[in-house]
Amino acid sequence: MYAIVEIQGQQFKAEADKFLYVHYLGDALKEGDTVEFDRVLLAEADNEVKVGAPTLEGAKVVCQVLTPLVKGDKVIVFKKKRRKGYRRKNGHRQCFTKVLIKEVVA
Repeated sequence: MYAIVEIQGQQFKAEADKFLYVHYLGDALKEGDTVEFDRVLLAEADNEVKVGAPTLEGAKVVCQVLTPLVKGDKVIVFKKKRRKGYRRKNGHRQCFTKVLIKEVVA
């Protein structure tokens, strides 16, 4: 059984006992907390697919927070204009939250 769930504007394929790295969910969460996402767009169980319009009523994905703050890889942004003496170097690391999907209720 799997579901397509929308979490903070991004769509993820959620299956039980799998890990997801979602955008940072905030300071209020601690390790071991339970989070429910109810914006389920599609669910599949026993080769039967249910599609929401836009979401499925009563469907949800229950997750457990494993690591509240995980930093992604560093991305370097380098800008240059040749012969003008303009160079800018900037770096960015995106923050994520690692969650374990406990169950998918459709």
